[in-house]
Amino acid sequence: MGQEILKGLLADERYAAVHAIGRRQLATRHPKLTSHTVDFDALPALPAVDDVYVALGTTIKAAGSEEAFRAIDFGAVVAVVQAARSSGATNLGVVSAMGANARSGVFYNHVKGEMENCVASLGFDSLVVVRPSLLTGDRGALKQPERIGERIAQAAMAVTGPLIPANYRAILASKVARALLVNVPASQPGKRVLLSGELQHY
Repeated sequence: MGQEILKGLLADERYAAVHAIGRRQLATRHPKLTSHTVDFDALPALPAVDDVYVALGTTIKAAGSEEAFRAIDFGAVVAVVQAARSSGATNLGVVSAMGANARSGVFYNHVKGEMENCVASLGFDSLVVVRPSLLTGDRGALKQPERIGERIAQAAMAVTGPLIPANYRAILASKVARALLVNVPASQPGKRVLLSGELQHY
């Protein structure tokens, strides 16, 4: 997801400079890109920006525990958003998930819902939340392991795709990225939530 958003930002003439933050230095090189290597537990002051895109996320399996998952999908996301707001950002786009609800009894959905509520309280002029279903894409190109759930979902979609409600069909990460790249710069005031079915049209 992050790679797709970055590619779009670098190609977008509306942005004169792009600052990317992460735990590792990016291999991507571009005249308007500055890559910042950070510790999400102790973020430094961020450069002044107008728009901020956050696509941090993991799975409980990859994180190793619910506590570690929450540290990334809530703690790191909120830390980045707070730092960006402090450095002047007024428009925010953030990747959440279908089913996000702070009142949910499902841990994953509960954490995503809490994250949404927290970033919505930080005073951005415009907030775009995207809630994709199961994400698919070329993980091999990103040197990421293939997820068995994605392979099963893609096989099922080939057979039953039209029967699955749009909000719960697997979706390409590139479509989710395009939805953010279209809607965040539009700067419509207030909070907008784009569900996975809507994201399929990008």
